[in-house]
Amino acid sequence: MIITEEFKTEEIDIEDNSDTNFGKELNVYEEKHTSILKIFLILFSIFVLTLIIIISVFTYLNFKNTNIISGIYIKGIDVSGLTKEEAIEKLNIELNSNIPEEITLKHNDYVTNLSSEQLDVHFDIENAVNTAYEIGRNDNLIQNDLTVLQVYFNNVNISPAFYINEQILKENLNNISSQLPDTIIESSYYIDGNKLIVTCGHSGEVVNVDETYNSIITSLESLSYNNNLDLITTTENPKPIDIEAIHSEIYKEPKDAYYTTNPFVVYPQENGLDFKISLDEAKTLLGQSSNECIIPLKVTYPNITTNMIGTEAFPDLLSEFSTKYNASDTDRTTNLRLAANKINGTVLIPGQTFSYNSVVGERTIAAGYKNAAIYQNGQVVDGLGGGICQISTTLFNAVLYANLEIVQRRNHQFVPSYVTAGRDATVVYGSQDFQFKNSRNNAIKIMCSVNNGIAKFEIYGVKEDTEYEVDVNASIIKRTSSNIYSKTYRTLKLNGQIVKNELVCSDTYKVH
Repeated sequence: MIITEEFKTEEIDIEDNSDTNFGKELNVYEEKHTSILKIFLILFSIFVLTLIIIISVFTYLNFKNTNIISGIYIKGIDVSGLTKEEAIEKLNIELNSNIPEEITLKHNDYVTNLSSEQLDVHFDIENAVNTAYEIGRNDNLIQNDLTVLQVYFNNVNISPAFYINEQILKENLNNISSQLPDTIIESSYYIDGNKLIVTCGHSGEVVNVDETYNSIITSLESLSYNNNLDLITTTENPKPIDIEAIHSEIYKEPKDAYYTTNPFVVYPQENGLDFKISLDEAKTLLGQSSNECIIPLKVTYPNITTNMIGTEAFPDLLSEFSTKYNASDTDRTTNLRLAANKINGTVLIPGQTFSYNSVVGERTIAAGYKNAAIYQNGQVVDGLGGGICQISTTLFNAVLYANLEIVQRRNHQFVPSYVTAGRDATVVYGSQDFQFKNSRNNAIKIMCSVNNGIAKFEIYGVKEDTEYEVDVNASIIKRTSSNIYSKTYRTLKLNGQIVKNELVCSDTYKVH
């Protein structure tokens, strides 16, 4: 029995020791785990606190930053860290300063230039810089931080708006088209006494204005312009001559001239006109002609002409202008007088348009014109009818001072000797005309004389209730080695106060 009890006692002692050891180990494990957790929490807290500090500092620095954030480019030019003023200065140097002073356009051997300044060619740098500056600057600070980081790692490139005066550029291209040496000549007609003279046009090159415009824009905007650009042209044929339509346009019965005083209105005379031959005969004549066809006219005259009405119908001198010519140059003087005589006495009712080429007609040997100096293909050469542009130029200036509406007008290739730049009007039969409209309330009468070295125009009519004082100012705005650029303004004044200041024309001339 004693032995058995000892055995049991020993067995119980062993079991009690095991429980104690396990408990100790468990306590050690728990203490160790708790220490690790505490360390983790401490480290995590430090990390979060550090992150908060970093984000706070980052946000504060972004908020205080007054420059463009990093990673911003404008048309490929890095503007990171620059102020607005520094960015604008840098872009002006690298963009706008690289726009050529002149745009050279070519068509075979023909070369002409356009002024970038006159076309107002530029990049809108200020708005692009403002856009760049606003990136990363809104009311949400967290979003700003994300934007700054995103832009830093993924750069942003802003394209500034490109600007050019489309209206002036297209007007210049249309003007250039009419000056091409191989330009199209449209068929036309005019009346010379009792003859209808139909001139047949011929095919030629015409500037494709839209395509050339787009080519210029692409070249300048991409900064790839290099010395010159080719004019994009197409070959066009003149419109076919419709003899029946011409007959309908010219046919009329004679009408006497008269005027009324209340209201004051002048009704000019109209000659009666008709073909002297049948339409079929006229078509046959036209088919046999390769250059010019003369159709005889039957002219019937009114009993009372406008000239017979006298000055009482046109009591007021509205404007006058004169230019000087070399009276010793007899051939040129002959041309001046022939053109002036065609215009002298012309009456225009309100709303009626005057066409120089229609009134003066084609300059031919049969019409009495002589060879004299003209501008052709950039050179001064002898040509039939040389000098008559002085008549169109003198008339142009008289029209300006009479405050009449200019419908069509082109400048010479060179500045002529008889007026300053911006005051001339060139004409070429079939391609370049000078036209204006009687935009006044009453009829006007045009008087012209060519005598003793003076070509003079006077325009008569009736002064209106509001009659403006007219000033015309033409000035050269720029000179280069190859070109002269000018602008012409017409200023209307009432009681000495400026009412309107309008741009009449912007011109480009070659330097002699």
